[in-house]
Amino acid sequence: MVEVEEKFCQYLEANANNFLSYWRKNVRISDADPFSVNVESNGKLMFDLLIYCLRNPYQDEIVKDLAYKVAIERVTADVNISEFIYNVNIGRTTIFQSLEDMDLSLKSVQPIINKINFCFDQFIYHAVYKYTELKNIQLQDKSLFIEQSHKDRLTLLGQMSSSFVHEFRNPLTAVMGFVKLLKEEDREIKYIDIITHELEQLNFRISQFLVASRRETTSHQQKEDFDMKNLIEEIIEFVYPSIADGDVVVKTEIGAEKTVKGYREEIRQVFINLIMNSIDALKDNSGRKEIIISSNVTEERQIEITVTNNGPAIPEHVQKTIFEPFFTTKKMGTGIGLYVSKKIMDKHNGAISCISNEESTTFTVTLQLE
Repeated sequence: MVEVEEKFCQYLEANANNFLSYWRKNVRISDADPFSVNVESNGKLMFDLLIYCLRNPYQDEIVKDLAYKVAIERVTADVNISEFIYNVNIGRTTIFQSLEDMDLSLKSVQPIINKINFCFDQFIYHAVYKYTELKNIQLQDKSLFIEQSHKDRLTLLGQMSSSFVHEFRNPLTAVMGFVKLLKEEDREIKYIDIITHELEQLNFRISQFLVASRRETTSHQQKEDFDMKNLIEEIIEFVYPSIADGDVVVKTEIGAEKTVKGYREEIRQVFINLIMNSIDALKDNSGRKEIIISSNVTEERQIEITVTNNGPAIPEHVQKTIFEPFFTTKKMGTGIGLYVSKKIMDKHNGAISCISNEESTTFTVTLQLE
């Protein structure tokens, strides 16, 4: 049997030029395809590799090295893998035809056929494996580049927006100051309370945006002790025009002397978000519209403040994403209110969560008591 294999190898070597010429004429040629164009080089290497595999025990590393070389060339040339497989198999078919020319018995050539198939199959496997691996890396790199470019554009847009809003706040603060002076000089000025309320709402939205964009820091702020009951009452007074406009009943069940330590204005912002969201959720309610704000003190000296409304349920899949930035179910929503609220709670080592069903929706804020 070894004599037959050696005889066949000698036959291939003697007819190498004819073999490569026939292969070159029958491959599918693409100008960008290195294997198609370089049959004289890569084809000769494959031809020599086959003869080596016929004469020696199979060595996977030798086959893999050539397969990887060809795969890298194809990826670099950015061509498809399908033509490569077709062209390699043309070479296999040509070699099988050579066996027919030698007029050998089927029994004697079967081991040779098995070796040829194994060598070609392993070569194709390693080439396709490496090609796919490199292509996946290319796709990942492209995806990362696109994602980074998108992030860079968003960062630039955010910086521009943040700068604009920050600059907008300066004249707004001046206007609010002069409105306050006018109110002190003459409390009978018509619509002054409405103007004051709308300016405060605008200032609140600006503060919310600046927290979301991380433009503002707490370096100029100081933590303070404050009573949650007083804060909630103050907030209800602040949003009362919206409460009245929405025909909502608000009930508070918060005990006295629930003191926490933190950035008061930021905690205030959290509860304004939750109450305003509740008012919005109740707009389409045909019956009684109700918001209940209650508190509970845990054994760990934490206060849990819940804001519950009897509006429509928040779908379960939505509950998992409501604290993500820019996610909103409102037609005119910005999607930053709950995101900012979560950021504030994280900064205070607290927590915020949501439970919703057909009967009610409850947001729970947890803070450490002093």
